[in-house]
Amino acid sequence: MSAAFVTKPILSSLPLSPTVAIASNGQTSSPLSSHAHCLPLFLRASVPLPMSHLAAFITYRRPCRRTPHDADSLPLSPTQLPLAIAVKGAHSCCLLPFSIRQSLSRRQPLHTGNPRVEKAIKMANKAVFGAFAAVLLVAAVIGVIATVMNNTHKPLSTSENPSLSSTSVKSLCAQTDYSDVCMRTVGAVNSSASDPRALIQAAFQAALDEVNSAVHLTNNVSAGATDQFNKNAFADCKSLLEYANEELRAAMIVSDDADGVGRRADDIKAWLSAVITYQETCIDGITQPELQDSMRSGMETAAQVTSNAIAFVDALSSLFKSFDLNSLNITTSGRRLLSEEVGKYPTWLAAHDRKLLAAQSRGQLRPNVVVAQDGSGNFKSINDALRAMPKRYSGRYVIYVKAGIYKEYVMVTKDMNQVFMYGDGPRRTIVTGSKNFVDGVGTMNTATFAVVGQGFIAKSMGFSNTAGAIKHQAVALRVQADMAAFFNCRMDGYQDTLYVHALRQFYRNCIISGTVDFIFGDSAAVLQNCLIVVRRPMDNQQNTITAHGRTQAKEGTGLVIHNCRIVPDKRLFPDRFKIPSFLGRPWKAYSRTVIMESIIGDLIRPEGWMPWDGSLYLDSLYYAEYGNRGPGAGTSGRIHWRGFRVINKQTAQQFTVNNFIGGNQWVPYAGINFLGGLKY
Repeated sequence: MSAAFVTKPILSSLPLSPTVAIASNGQTSSPLSSHAHCLPLFLRASVPLPMSHLAAFITYRRPCRRTPHDADSLPLSPTQLPLAIAVKGAHSCCLLPFSIRQSLSRRQPLHTGNPRVEKAIKMANKAVFGAFAAVLLVAAVIGVIATVMNNTHKPLSTSENPSLSSTSVKSLCAQTDYSDVCMRTVGAVNSSASDPRALIQAAFQAALDEVNSAVHLTNNVSAGATDQFNKNAFADCKSLLEYANEELRAAMIVSDDADGVGRRADDIKAWLSAVITYQETCIDGITQPELQDSMRSGMETAAQVTSNAIAFVDALSSLFKSFDLNSLNITTSGRRLLSEEVGKYPTWLAAHDRKLLAAQSRGQLRPNVVVAQDGSGNFKSINDALRAMPKRYSGRYVIYVKAGIYKEYVMVTKDMNQVFMYGDGPRRTIVTGSKNFVDGVGTMNTATFAVVGQGFIAKSMGFSNTAGAIKHQAVALRVQADMAAFFNCRMDGYQDTLYVHALRQFYRNCIISGTVDFIFGDSAAVLQNCLIVVRRPMDNQQNTITAHGRTQAKEGTGLVIHNCRIVPDKRLFPDRFKIPSFLGRPWKAYSRTVIMESIIGDLIRPEGWMPWDGSLYLDSLYYAEYGNRGPGAGTSGRIHWRGFRVINKQTAQQFTVNNFIGGNQWVPYAGINFLGGLKY
C-alpha cells in the first residue's frame, strides 16, 4: 500500500481523548481552549473524541519549531514525544520545557515547580507508548485526518454533517477488492461510532457470520450426497469451518485491544488467510458437481468478506511499515534481528527451546516420552505418545521416535501445541502409509502424517506415502499448523507429496520427492536449502513441482523455494529430456510461487512453467524467479504470461524468511546455518 493512502480521511472520529494539554509556557490548559497557542495532547484510547475537533500532525519525522514562549526549548525527539495533535490554527507544534523533556527521556523525577504539571506529565509518561500505539492504530485505518474546524474553532458535528460517517466508510471500503460487499456489511456500523476498532470488528464479524452461515449450508446441501466419498467430504467441511471459526475468533480477540492489530498484524493476516483456505478446501473436497456448485455459490460472500478483513489489516500494517519504528527502539512484537545472533543459536529463539535443540544435537536431550517398536520406550506407536500428552501442557512436549518404520496414520491435533518430535534420521525413523484418492479417500485425508497443533517442530524424520503414481493424489505430509518447522526431514511420494495446507511454515535441509504438484497448498511456506527430487511419473504424465492455491489477491500466502537444488532421480535421469518437467502450474487464481537463488537442473523445460487449463489464471498468478543458476535456470525462453516476472534483489527481499513468514519471530534453530535474508 502506498504512503499516499494515509492522506485519505476515512473516519469521522478518533477513538481518543485528550488527557492533558500543556502549553509551551509549562502551564496546563483546557484541551479545546481557543486561547492556547498550541496544545500537545497525550491521548488514551477510552473516551471518544469527535475528530472534527482536531487536526492531526504526525511529528515523527518533523522536528518541532521553537516558540517565543519557550526560549530554552529544543526540538522534541521521537522518543520524547511520538505524536502531537494540535488544534488547527496553531502556528507551531507544542514543546515541553527542556527540563521536563530531559526528565521524560531519562525517566527521572520531575521538578517543574508546578505540581499540576508534574502530575500531568507523570500520567503522560506512563501512557505515551500505549497512546502511540493507539494513535498508530487509528492512523493506519484513517490516514492523516483532515479537519473541519473553522477559524473561530467552532466544531462541526456529525449531526451537522451526516455525510461524514458514510464518506469515511466508503473510503475505507474502497481499499478492498469487494467494496460493495464491504459497504453492505461494515457500512451498517453505527454512524456515530468513533472507534475504528468498531469497523475492524465489524469486518471480522461479517466474516464470522458468513462462516456460520456456511455451516448451515453444509448441513442442508450434504443431504444430497449420494456416496460415502461425498458424505465424508461434507464431514470434512464441518471440521474445516470449525477451524475457520476459531481463526476468526482469535483475530477478533487480538484486534479488540487498542494496539493489537498493529502489534499482531502478521498473525491476524495469517489467520484470516487460513480462513479462506479452509473455505476453498471444503469446496474442493466435494466431487458431485451440483453439490459443489451449491457450496461454491453459497460460500462466495464468505471468501469476499474475509478478503475485505485482510484489506483492513493490510492498511494497518502498511502504516507501521511507513514509520521507522526501529529509531524509537520499539518493536511491534518483540522481534529481534538475525544480526543480533550470538554463537550457535539466535537470540530471538526462546532460551528453553535453544537448550532443547542444542541438547538434542549433542545427544543429551531428555524427552518427555520415547517411542520404540521394540518396546524399549514408553510407547510402541507415535499416536499413543501423542495421546499421552497432558491437556493444557505448558512448554515443549518432546517426543523421541527411535529408528523404525512406523506404519500408522498420525494426527497432531489442534490442542497438541508446541510438540517437538525427533528421530534417528530421515532414512531410519520413517512414518509410512498408502492412502490415496483412487481408493476413495479425499486428498487431505490421504496424509500419512498430519499436523494441526501450533508450533510443531520435526527433526530427523521421514514421512512417506507409498501408494505410487498410479494412485494419483497421495499425501505423505500435510501441515496445517501455524509456525511449524521441519529440519533434516524427508517427504517421499509421487503426486501431492507435501501438502503445505495453511498458515506459516518453514522447511530447512529437507528432501522432497514426487511427480505431479508434489509441493502444493495455500500456506505461506519457505523451503530453504532443500533437495527437490523429481521422480519418473506415469507414461502419460508430466512433472510439475509446485501448485500453489491462493484464491484471493489479499491473502498473505505463497510458496518460496530458496537456495534449493532441483534434480531428477535416477529413474527419471535417462529420460529427463523426453518427459516434460516444470517448476509449477497455477492451481488457483492467485497462485504465488517464487524460486530464488536455487540451482535448477537441466530437466526443467526452457519455458519453466506450465498452464493449468489453457489461459486460466495466467494474468492473475504471481510467478517469479531471482538469482537462480544451473542449466535449467535461464529465463530467456520462459513463458510470456502477464503474471510471470524476473524480479530484482529489492523485490526478492520481500520473500525471505524474515520478511515473508516473519521467521525471525518464531522459526526454531537447530544448529545449522540459517538465512534470514538473501544468500548473495
